Amino acid sequence: MRSRLRPIDLFALSMRGLFARPFRAVLTSIGIGIGIAAIVAVIGISASGRAALLATLDDLGTNLLRVTPGAGIFGQAADVPEDAVAMVARIGPVEDVTGITIVDATVRRSDFVSKLDTGGLTVVSATPRLLEVIRGDVADGRFLEDGLKAVPVVVLGSTAAERLGIRSVVPAVRVLIGDEWFGVTGILESFPIHPDLDRTVFVSYESAATFLDGKPEPTAIYVRANPLSINDVAEVIPATVAPEAPDTVEITRPSDALVARKAADETLTSLLIGLGAVALLVAGVAIANIMVMSILERRMEIGVRRSLGATRRHIRLQFIVESMALAGFGGLAGVVLGAGITVGYAANRDVMVSIPMAGIAASVGAALALGALAGVYPAVRASRIDPAEAVRR
Repeated sequence: MRSRLRPIDLFALSMRGLFARPFRAVLTSIGIGIGIAAIVAVIGISASGRAALLATLDDLGTNLLRVTPGAGIFGQAADVPEDAVAMVARIGPVEDVTGITIVDATVRRSDFVSKLDTGGLTVVSATPRLLEVIRGDVADGRFLEDGLKAVPVVVLGSTAAERLGIRSVVPAVRVLIGDEWFGVTGILESFPIHPDLDRTVFVSYESAATFLDGKPEPTAIYVRANPLSINDVAEVIPATVAPEAPDTVEITRPSDALVARKAADETLTSLLIGLGAVALLVAGVAIANIMVMSILERRMEIGVRRSLGATRRHIRLQFIVESMALAGFGGLAGVVLGAGITVGYAANRDVMVSIPMAGIAASVGAALALGALAGVYPAVRASRIDPAEAVRR
């Protein structure tokens, strides 16, 4: 009568052999677990970062242009006419436009601080429309207002507020710009695509002209245009802003920096996944090695089973299942660890957790496939053991 081995019995036999030496099984599974954890964490962190990036792009839009004067003939900054903002506003597809002007002044928390200690902060004059055009938000207080445009008040970018040691506008707080005291009326949220504005102190054009000898000519213009015509607008702006020297006008799309960062992140993700795959391969070799050692230690068991009717196929299947179980347990532990790392990253960065289920399934499947592959040679070797020879020893 042909010997039969039910799947449930095969699994029970494999688990019994596996957990006869639990410490060894755990140590062997750790390698697989680390490799899978690395892959799941990299996939999860990359997906979470990508989701946050796409959400930011959706929120801020990709239809914003930044116009700045380039270098003139002799290397100095080219001049932009005072009415450049009004001229750009006349371009058909332009939906909104505003300008800012850098003010030659330093910002200090008090007059005890040296004027040379600027903290890397920039003072710019702006209009109340700036925040609407670039889609920024106020963290505390309020932004520049028409009713206060002649009053010495300022609004701080997030980094500027941090460097000046100001966390709230209540109670009233002042900063020294040049030799004039300005009240702080607002603190802005961080700008994801305008990091330079985070280090900026904003004043109205009227206050800048009255107290800081500010100039009316813009040093940068922000243009919000119809997304379908953004490239056409970018081509027209140079001749509109500087008809005599359009080549001196530089146009950038701030959102391009986020897109470039996304591409760089994807390249790094591929590299890290490759490193995780190498770790998995090393773990697979370790499993094969452990299984060979296990066969040498269990020759008597194999011989007895063969003597009682187990076929070579049964022996092969038993050791392949053991190898797959080792890899499977390590893979599941790695998935849990990798998911935990992703959740921790998302919580730290305040972004939504995104772990593709396809990535998890592929990782576990890769672990099982690697386990099966690593178990083939030991299983074949075990099935070829002569039962009489094994029992005699």
